[in-house]
Parts: sequence; C-alpha cells; structure tokens
Amino acid sequence: MEVQQFYYDNKIVKKFLYATVVFGIVGMTVGLLLAFMFLFPNLTDGISWLSFGRLRPLHTNAVIFAFVGNAMFAGIYYSLQRLLKTRMASDLLSNINFWGWQLIIVAAAITLPLGYTTSKEYAELEWPIDIAIAVVWVVFGINMIWTILKRRQRHMYVAVWFYLATFITVAVLHIFNSLELPVNGLKSYSVYAGVQDALVQWWYGHNAVAFFLTTPFLGLMYYFVPKAANRPIYSYRLSIVHFWSLIFIYIWAGPHHLLYTALPEWAQNLGVAFSVMLIAPSWGGMINGLLTLRGAWDKVRTSPVLKFMVVAITGYGMATFEGPMLSIKTVNAMAHYTDWIIAHVHVGALAWNGFLTFGMAYWLIPKLFKTDLFSKGLANFHFWIGTLGIILYALPMYVAGFTQWAMWKQFNPDGTLVYGNFLETVTEIIPMYWMRAIGGSLYILGMFVMVYNIYKTIRSGSKVTDELAEAPALQRVSKRRIAGETFHNWLERKPVQLTILATVTVLIGGIIQIVPTIMVKSNVPTIENVKPYTALELEGRDLYIREGCVSCHSQMIRPFRDEVERYGEYSKAGEFVYDHPFLWGSKRTGPDLHRIGGKYSDNWHLNHMYDPQSTSSGSIMPAYQWLIRDELDKSQTEAKMRTMVKLGVPYTEEDITNAQQSMLEQGTQIEENLYTDPDFAKTYEADKKAGGAEFVEMRNREIVALIAYLQRLGTDIKVKDLGEAVTPEN
Repeated sequence: MEVQQFYYDNKIVKKFLYATVVFGIVGMTVGLLLAFMFLFPNLTDGISWLSFGRLRPLHTNAVIFAFVGNAMFAGIYYSLQRLLKTRMASDLLSNINFWGWQLIIVAAAITLPLGYTTSKEYAELEWPIDIAIAVVWVVFGINMIWTILKRRQRHMYVAVWFYLATFITVAVLHIFNSLELPVNGLKSYSVYAGVQDALVQWWYGHNAVAFFLTTPFLGLMYYFVPKAANRPIYSYRLSIVHFWSLIFIYIWAGPHHLLYTALPEWAQNLGVAFSVMLIAPSWGGMINGLLTLRGAWDKVRTSPVLKFMVVAITGYGMATFEGPMLSIKTVNAMAHYTDWIIAHVHVGALAWNGFLTFGMAYWLIPKLFKTDLFSKGLANFHFWIGTLGIILYALPMYVAGFTQWAMWKQFNPDGTLVYGNFLETVTEIIPMYWMRAIGGSLYILGMFVMVYNIYKTIRSGSKVTDELAEAPALQRVSKRRIAGETFHNWLERKPVQLTILATVTVLIGGIIQIVPTIMVKSNVPTIENVKPYTALELEGRDLYIREGCVSCHSQMIRPFRDEVERYGEYSKAGEFVYDHPFLWGSKRTGPDLHRIGGKYSDNWHLNHMYDPQSTSSGSIMPAYQWLIRDELDKSQTEAKMRTMVKLGVPYTEEDITNAQQSMLEQGTQIEENLYTDPDFAKTYEADKKAGGAEFVEMRNREIVALIAYLQRLGTDIKVKDLGEAVTPEN
C-alpha cells in the first residue's frame, strides 16, 4: 500500500490561537467595564461611543465571534487535518478565512460604538458586514468540505459531523435572519416586522448559541478530551445518538425566548416541547465526555488541561439542564427579563466555551512550538482563580434574578404593588452587581496569567513550522453498503450524503415554525387603530436603536397581573406590524416602555435623558447629553420612508413628500411643550445666545425626535387607566 507524505498547516492554527487570546482579553475587558457601569453609571459620561448601550453589543460580539469564533477555527483547523490525514485543501482559503474574520471583527469594533446597529441580539452588525460574514463563512465551508473530499481517512470521526452541521446551520441562520433592505451604506431595516421578526430573530439567536457556541465545541470536545486523556471516546453509539438528536431538536427551541409574549400560542408551545426534550441529547454528550475520563482521574488531578476540560463539560451539563428548565412556562415566568438569564448565559460562556478554549490552548501551544508548558503551577492558578471567578459571577446573578422576580410580583392586601417604583428593585440588587464585578475581575486576571504563561512557553520553544506526516492513499471501495456495514458506518464515509441528511434534519424545525408565522395572516391579526410612525417618530425610533436602549428596556407587557398593574394593558401582536425591527428586549434593567407614551411631560423626558438622577434619584441609567446638543440628521428621512414602503408600511407619496414639513411641525410642538418649564426656557435662551451662528433650534435636535417616539409608544390602542406612572429609570 502506497504511503504518502504531506505537511499539516500549523501556521494557520497559530494565527487563530493568537487572535483568540487577543480578542478574549478585549471582549472580556469591555464586559468588565460594563459590569462597573452598573455601579458607576456616570463612568463614561459625555462620551457617546463609550455609553452602555453602544458597548454592550460590542462585548457580546467580541466574546462570541472574536474570542469563541477564533478558538473554534483554531481547533477545527488543527483537528480536521489530523482526523482526515491531509493538509487543508487550500492555504489561500485558510488565510482568507483568517484575515477576513479579523477584518470583520475590526469593522464591528468600529461601527458598534459609533451606533451603527440593527439592534437584533447577536446580529447587530449592519448589512455590508453581514454580507462579509456570509462570504468568509462560505470560504471556510468550501475549504472544509474540499478537505473532506480529499481525505486519506475513509470514515469521518464524530467531530467532523459536528463541524459540518455547524457550517450548514450557521449559514442558513445568518442569511435568513439578516435579510434586510438597505437605506444607505450603514443603515438598513429588517424585512420582517414585529412578531415575525421576533420569531426569526430568536430562531437565529437561540441557534447561534446552539450551532456556534455548542456544536463546534462539542466537536472539539470529542477530539481534544480523548487526546489530552490519551483514551478513546467512551461510546461511539452514544455519539451517534447525541449528534442526530441534538441537531434535530435544537432548531425548534427558539420560541422559548418569547413565552407569554404576543407570539402565537402554538409556536410558544412547540418551543417548550422541544426545549424540554433537549436535555436528553445534551446530557448524553456531557456523559460521553466525562466518562471518557474513566480510569484517568489521577491524570486529571495533575493535568491543568484536563481540569479545564472537566469543568467545561460540567458547565455544559449545567447550562443544558438549566436551559430546558427555563423553557417551562412557570419557570420562565419567574426568570425572563431578570438577571437569572445573565447567570445562565455566563455559566455556558465562561465555563463551557471559556474553559474548553483555555484547556485547548494549554494543550496546543506546547505542541505547536515543540516545547513544554512554561509553568503548570501558573496554569493551575489560572484554573482555580477562573473557577472562583465563575462562581462569584454566577451565584450573585442568580440571587439578583430571584430578588427581582420576588419583588416585581408582590402585592399589598389592597391589591396594589408592594414595590410600585421599579427603582426599589434596582437598589436592592446593587450588592450583587458588586460581587459580579469582582468575579469578572478574577476571571480576566486568570486570562492575563495565561497570556504570560503562553508567552514564556513560546519564547522557550521553536518557530512554528508545518508538520510532516504520512498516511496511505485512500483506496476506492463500493459506493454501496459492504456486507456487515451498518447504515451509519456507510454514511460516515459518504460526506455528501451525510451533509445532505444533516441539512434536512436541521431545516425541518425552522420551516415548520417560521413559514406559517410569516405566510398565515391570522397569526398576526391587524388592529385598525395602529398606524405607521410619523417621520419624526421614525427618526426617534432609529435613535433609540442607535443608543442601544433595547439592551435595558423591553417593549413587551406580558399578561401577568403585576405587569399589567405596573405598566398597563398587555401587548397585542397587531401593535407591532410596522416595527422593523422588533424591540421587545430580553432584559429589564429598567422598566418596560411599551405604554410609556403620554405618561410624562416632554420636559420630563428631556431632563431624564440629560441627567437621569435628577428625575429618578438613585437611577443607574447613564446620561445621554449628546442627544440634547446634537442636530438631528434629516437627510435620509425620505429614503427611510421609501424603504419602509417596500416592506409594506403604508406611507403615501404625500407622507414622504411632506416629511420635512411634518417633522418641523411636530418638533415645533414639542419645543413649545418644553417651554412650559420656566427652567428650560431660561436655559434654552442662554444656550441660544451662547450658540451664536452655530445655534441649532431645539425642534431640530435629536432629543426632540426621541421624545416624539417615546410619547407615541402604546398610544395606538385604547387601554384602561394605567394608574400612577412608574419612573422609567435604567
């Protein structure tokens, strides 16, 4: 049998590992800054691009796509070559994948703080960057599939199945969730509206967690845990069941993020049913990973690599038990919109993704540089301080979540809310935010220790070179099943058939959930009184999106007694038919705003944005003073309205032609309302004198558009008396 020599490409692995470490530090540093902004809300006052609402999506994108994404590519490029006994098919495609991905990350780091965002969770990047993501992702997929086709190893190991499923599903999710109509080079509107947009977004959002943060890392687990332990995977049969059941069930679970909302009941119930079922394949994978270490526990005690991997798999088990539990409606009613969800997400991110990445890095770096790890002691220190950081982060957030739920739900004997002011809940959990900041500090300290350890290891090693390997050429065999060969054995040597079957398995759930919601009109009944936003309100809504207000405020009142009492009539599906994109939110750091329209004066809103503590003593909302100073850009208003018309919003040609006049009239009315406050009139006149030729009339400032939008919210339908207003602090 002919033995062929070839070289593994180690340099591409090194590049992705370096990027993983750099962007891990950056993403977690931004996260730590955000944690301290809960404690010191005026920390970055006056700097628009450092405000909480703009930095929050930067943090999530940096951790998910820069840190975890680069780690995923590093692990896949290393393991795939060795599992298939061949070099990556194209060095050019590998490098396009690397440099393209880094340019996308840099583009995100520039545009998000500048306020260019779609506001859709984990998909905030604007349309040109979305296209770039799709192109680079397809380049990665072509390179991977091409490599599989030229392999020297006949049967594809389980890790390769997970890599294929990741490529297919992320491509489908990203493309369909990112369908949008551009207004200009950095502004677009989602093609979906309201309820439909919410369903598509969380079909994407949940499965971005499933197929970007989970399935590729399961593939890495199936490769690196046996390698580090020097033992075979515990059960081949269990890996088969794990793979197929996971990719089939996961795709259905997205609606559990939208329980008790305006989403149709049947879609919610489907999401619940499949989410509960998820625990079986998830725990099957966890058990397969942990039992691989049977008989190797002595090695675990001495190996920092295996320590990280054991805690990572345990964190995966905890998160995938909690996820199905949170999808049960009674539990979801307690947890949704609270810090419980923050704890849940970070157990998965910090333990599962973070620790598996650290274990993989500690295993790979010495091999790539042909040396020993500089210090096992420092690696063990990183492990223990990182573990302590996770505990000190997660436990306080669980306590905060339970506290929020308990306080929001309490009623007095006379039927009034015990804690009618939302701020009472916020001040109660400030100590928990301090503990979270300490936990996050410890976790990132561990990363700096790792950076030093890796640096010293690299300095003691040799330059990374392509690794010589040899393997026999792949011999042709029958395309049909060989005697004694099971169907799955046959499938494992047929990459095209396996890919097609995985694609069909993944798409079934999405088609059944999304197509009826979009195509069947009765799923989103119309309400006659609901009208499109005026031109000024549309501009104000875009400012709300730009500033990331949706990160802290929801616009979805659920049909619970406490929410209706606190916020007003529960939200109806037909109220959101002109919302491109939807803004229901997923966290209440501040109260719900869906019925905020008309509850406060225009002047209150201006003061609240200029100095939140002046209207809401003890508020942790940052100031947005640039909104009061800056002139509203009205140059794109007509283009925005015409784009909305293409999406089905019934603006007339007259509405568009008269947009500038309409904005002037509505802005002038708000300016007159502001003059009712003597303090405003005095300050404004002084501002006018000081401004000279550069003075901008208040009616033309950004704050006026935002006030117009806020005063519109929830006013389209007639609702019962909303009672005494609640301070909308952040």
